Amino acid sequence: MNFSSKHIETLIDEFAKLPGVGRKTATRYVLHVLKQDTKDVESFVNAIVNLKNELKYCSVCFNISDKEICNICSNPNRDKSIVCVVEDIRDVMAIESTQQYKGVYHVLGGIISPLDGIGPNDLSVEPLVKRIAEGEIKEVIMALSTTMEGDTTNFYIYKRLKEYNVTLSTIARGISIGDELEYTDEITLGRSITNRIPYQNALPIK
Repeated sequence: MNFSSKHIETLIDEFAKLPGVGRKTATRYVLHVLKQDTKDVESFVNAIVNLKNELKYCSVCFNISDKEICNICSNPNRDKSIVCVVEDIRDVMAIESTQQYKGVYHVLGGIISPLDGIGPNDLSVEPLVKRIAEGEIKEVIMALSTTMEGDTTNFYIYKRLKEYNVTLSTIARGISIGDELEYTDEITLGRSITNRIPYQNALPIK
């Protein structure tokens, strides 16, 4: 498709880089932007720039935050003795949307995936071990995707933490094998957290 403006074509190319956005959708976005007031467009652009420049990661759990410690970790009403281990911030959002979990989190920043060149040292496992060693945490819920990579990461964490005096549990298998938490409906995910089971019971070989 030929465009009368190189600026339009460039912005369409940028929008088309977004997940799930094809060129037709990107074109609609650009035409929508063209119809907006300059002030609204500048506000939109500034929001993106501020997101990249000012967003931080919580020094405790590695969740996204505007401050050094995120709102969840600093909330006095959250149960600091329970930590839910998740792959990334999308899973925090998914679990929070259920309104069933009142503990805190630890965001790994990924899962072990040798094919993608991701090993344990690429994740925030050591900070998790350090948090457990401090003794305040009583239960660790491993809430990773029920994929081969997720199960591998669960088992690695289990081996790292089993020597500590902490209960290790995993989300109930209300979530189908191969599913990612991000795409699980809120009711199923909430029940899976509430009905969590000891991790040892989920091992194929005991």
